Amino acid sequence: MSSYDVAVIGSGPGGYVAAIRCAQLGMKTAIIEKYTTLGGTCLNVGCIPSKALLDSSHHYEDAVKHFEEHGIDIPGEIKVNLEKMIARKQAVVDQTTGGIDFLMKKNKIDVYHGTGSFKDATHIQISGDESTEIEAKHTIIATGSKPSSLPFIKIDKERIITSTEALKLKEVPKHLIVIGGGVIGLELGQVYKRLGAEVTVVEYMDRIIPTMDSGLSKELNKVLKKSKFNINTTHKVKSVERKGDAVVVKADNKKGEEVEFKGDYCLVSVGRRPYTDGLHAEAAGVKLNDRGQIEVNDHLQTTASNIYAIGDVVKGAMLAHKAEEEGVFVAETIAGQKPHIDYNLIPGVVYTWPEVAAVGKTEEQLKEAGIAYKSGQFPMRALGRSRASMDTDGFVKILADETTDEILGVHMIGARAADMIAEAVVAMEYRASAEDVSRMSHAHPTFTEAIKEAALAATEDRALHI
Repeated sequence: MSSYDVAVIGSGPGGYVAAIRCAQLGMKTAIIEKYTTLGGTCLNVGCIPSKALLDSSHHYEDAVKHFEEHGIDIPGEIKVNLEKMIARKQAVVDQTTGGIDFLMKKNKIDVYHGTGSFKDATHIQISGDESTEIEAKHTIIATGSKPSSLPFIKIDKERIITSTEALKLKEVPKHLIVIGGGVIGLELGQVYKRLGAEVTVVEYMDRIIPTMDSGLSKELNKVLKKSKFNINTTHKVKSVERKGDAVVVKADNKKGEEVEFKGDYCLVSVGRRPYTDGLHAEAAGVKLNDRGQIEVNDHLQTTASNIYAIGDVVKGAMLAHKAEEEGVFVAETIAGQKPHIDYNLIPGVVYTWPEVAAVGKTEEQLKEAGIAYKSGQFPMRALGRSRASMDTDGFVKILADETTDEILGVHMIGARAADMIAEAVVAMEYRASAEDVSRMSHAHPTFTEAIKEAALAATEDRALHI
């Protein structure tokens, strides 16, 4: 039987990063993955493939709608080759997961393919093509999550689908009904809207992206409606039924009246649930809470002292980069170091276009906590860079403490917001004031000038270009 200092169950961003950091710190490390490729949901059927399709569909939309205005004439009809688009997406996935294989070899991490199940707190049974057992002084559970559904919905993976199936459709839907106006539903909805589908979003809450600042929800709602998205908020879905090649969704609207939506595909994107199937956590003395998450303390240690858990399987936002931070945190904790994570400074991003990104507190949270704050906002359309690229939707908003001027939250929607949010994270990590950021030179012309201008607006309302 092989023995290890650390065994990691699950090879998504949390798991493989934890394994690499453990190996860097001199620990003999193994990683166990149920599927044939490494990388977990994110690399195989999540973050990476969805971004590949978002980029491809964005290129198509630009060619059809914007090239002429840029002085680019393309003779003949511009057509979508969905099969080729999906194949490119898969090539991106294959290259990326292959990169993880390389990193495991480089760091001398032993890879086991199969389902990892605890026999006890230090022994793991791996069931795959060949069954084997390993011993580990410490184990990191990084088994991730699976798409959630609603109790009355039967997902057939053909017409009533999850994000996994939406990434490999054989045709562009005529009418895609999206249940859930969160990140996944809106991103995939925008992919197929660009490719020619009619898209209807049905959201239970009173706004889309309901966990983000309401200003972002309002602006994204406006932009999506401009592109002919049909958005229905405060709608409670009560039945989803397939009738041949059609899907009928029934919901109650704000007034309690029944409304019906008919389409040829229905994407169920109502969140994700922790995945612990086959783990046999109880055999190791690891407790789960009533939401199916693994219980952990502030050190991400489970109820079994030598076993840790990270990522989607524990409390907190289900984000790949949050899982990565936790993977490094646990590896360093096992090595006797004293790392830290500030969960308030883990950014959230929606990769629609315009992109949406945020870090820190929302206005709603500050009001609820009774914290006096000031707000500075700057529209993207006032930037020369935005006009040059024809990306004029959106804004940057900075929330700062009314007394100290410390930045408490940054919320942005616009071109390249996903990349720009890192500046806000750095500023807040070092507890910068709005005035600190306002006095930093930002290259001209860039989209990031909106951050400087929003900081100026938050500092005595002195934005320069509006």
